[in-house]
Amino acid sequence: MKNHIQYLYHKYTELFILICLISFGFCGISEAQIVTPAGKLISNAMIDTFLQKQIDSLQLPGLSIAFISKGKIVYHRALGVTDIKTKTPIDEQSIFEAASLSKPVFTYWVMKLVDRGILNMDTPLYKYLPYPDIAQDERYKLITARMVLSHQSGFPNWRFFTADSTLHVKQGDLYLNFKPGTAFNYSGEGFLYLGKVVAHLLNCSLQNMEPLFEREVAIPLHMPHSSYTANPYILKHKVRGHQDGHIDPANGLNWPIIPSISIDSNTFNPAASLHTNALDYAAFLIALMNDQGLSTNSIHEMFRQQLTVPLPEDFRKAGYSAWGLGIAIAQIPSGAIYLHSGNNGNFQSAFMMDKARQSGYVFFTNCDHGNTFNEKLEAFLSLK
Repeated sequence: MKNHIQYLYHKYTELFILICLISFGFCGISEAQIVTPAGKLISNAMIDTFLQKQIDSLQLPGLSIAFISKGKIVYHRALGVTDIKTKTPIDEQSIFEAASLSKPVFTYWVMKLVDRGILNMDTPLYKYLPYPDIAQDERYKLITARMVLSHQSGFPNWRFFTADSTLHVKQGDLYLNFKPGTAFNYSGEGFLYLGKVVAHLLNCSLQNMEPLFEREVAIPLHMPHSSYTANPYILKHKVRGHQDGHIDPANGLNWPIIPSISIDSNTFNPAASLHTNALDYAAFLIALMNDQGLSTNSIHEMFRQQLTVPLPEDFRKAGYSAWGLGIAIAQIPSGAIYLHSGNNGNFQSAFMMDKARQSGYVFFTNCDHGNTFNEKLEAFLSLK
C-alpha cells in the first residue's frame, strides 16, 4: 500500500501554489497562458518547452496531459511514443492505463445509482450480496458503500500483499485490518467488493457490465474512448507500459498477482482497470466541476469530508485533511482542492481539481516516472 499511495503525497505549499497558478487562469486554448499571482505569464510555448524537457530528461516514453480553466480544456498535448522500440508517435487517440484514477469515475457511477434508489450508501453491502471471500470474519457485515468509497472498509489494498503477521492470514486470503468504519486504509479490495454488489443490483456481472457503464457514464460525460474492459478500440490504441527503462511485457497491470484486471480481460475492476486519456478524463473532471448528472445531495456527499477518524500520519504531514467519496481532499487557504493518483508501476497518472474555481489538470504517462514528472510540473508552475 505504501508504494501505491506514495504518488499522492505532495507538499502542502506546492499544492497551494499550483492551484493558485492554475486558478489565476489560462486565456484560451490557442493563446493559453498561466498567470501567476505575481503577474508572470507562462505561455503555450513555455509549457511545450517544459514538457519536452521532461520527456527528454526523465525519459518519459509518452505523455497525455490536459489543463482545465473556468470549466474548459485550455491546453492539451499528446507527446512521445507508444513504445521505445517502434517509436510510433502518441496521438489524441492513444490510450493509457488509469490505474487508481479508475476509482473516482466508478464512484460517480455509484452516486448515480444512489440517486436512482438502487443502492443505499449506509446499508451493509452483505444485505445486497454476501461475500464468501471474507465470510470467515463476521465484521465484514458492517461494511457499507460509504465505507468503501472513503477507504474505511478495513480491507487491505489487495489481498495478495503480505498481511500483518499478527493477523494469522494465509497469503492470498482476503482479510480485515480493523473493524470496518473505525480507521482509514486505502483499499482496492473494497472497490472490488462494491463493484460486485453493483453488478448484482444491475442484474449483470463484472464480465458484462461495461455496456451499462458506457451508457450511464462514458457517453453522457463525453468519454467516448474510456473503458474498464477490452474492446477493439482500446486494444488498437493502447500504448505500451515501461518500467526501469524497458518495455514491460505485461499488456495490462504490472501486477500479475491481479490478473483479473488485465486489459485482455472482460472483467470490470472498478478499482484499477479503466483505460482512457487526458481528453476523456478532463471531460469527467469538468462534469464534476459542473455537478453534472448527480443530485445536489450526492454532489455534497462526494465532496465533503467523510472521515470521523484521522488520516494516517503520512497523509496529514503532506497536507491532506480528509477523504470524500472516491476523492482525496486537501485544504488550502482559499478552500478545498480534490485529487487522486494512479500507479500501476508501468503506468502512472494524477489529477488535481479546484472545484470552486473550475480549474485543474490531469496527466497520464506510460512509465514509472510519473511521480517525478508531477514534482517537476509543480516546480515549473511555481517558477522554482
